[in-house]
Amino acid sequence: MFIYQEKGGYCYNSDTLFLFDFVSKKEVKGEVLDVGCGCGVLGLLVKEKFDINLTGIDIQPNNIFLSQINAKNNNFEAEFFEGDFLECEFKKKFDLIVSNPPFYRAKSKQSPNISKKISRFNDSLPLREFIRKSNSLLKPRGELIFCYDAGELAKVAALLSEFKINPEEIRFIHPKIDKNGTIFMIRARKSSKSMVKCLPPLITHQNGEFSDEVKEIYKKIGLKSLKCELRIKS
Repeated sequence: MFIYQEKGGYCYNSDTLFLFDFVSKKEVKGEVLDVGCGCGVLGLLVKEKFDINLTGIDIQPNNIFLSQINAKNNNFEAEFFEGDFLECEFKKKFDLIVSNPPFYRAKSKQSPNISKKISRFNDSLPLREFIRKSNSLLKPRGELIFCYDAGELAKVAALLSEFKINPEEIRFIHPKIDKNGTIFMIRARKSSKSMVKCLPPLITHQNGEFSDEVKEIYKKIGLKSLKCELRIKS
């Protein structure tokens, strides 16, 4: 799959590819919503692997433009909407909601680049509101899969419990085998009573290079991208 990204804007990173790998470990079907879809890469990877109906939403118009171009160029049918996820009214419920949401703390030093700021910092999409809105859009046994800052695990667990979305699987991402986890990926299901499985960690680097698992993930995905400058007429 070939993806265009905006030069100077926020570009997808390894977190998104690891999240896709996490999503793809189990069968995906039905209606899928990609929240904060960016250039569309996460949802389109899921669309490439599984027979789904894909919807994406992003608050930034340039991202929606790129998502539409990337879907068309890769011969995928998908719907992409520009708007605030928390305010948007959808006409359907979803079997799966996926997201690599902004999770850097708003008090952290922020980039002057507006696109990067919106895509990275959690004041753009507060965690509680993200989970609340997702809950309202999921079908009765629908799944929510996303990644987040490892330091916020207790908060994420409490909010999922508040909205009766039960974590079923969790996997931490560690930069090295002897370093603390920095991000976790979580699969949670509405109205589930399953015990949570803590999966083996994903170690990204070993001996100064990508780990064998990371190399295999990149190879399996086979994604190519090109950064471009956008000149969209208003």
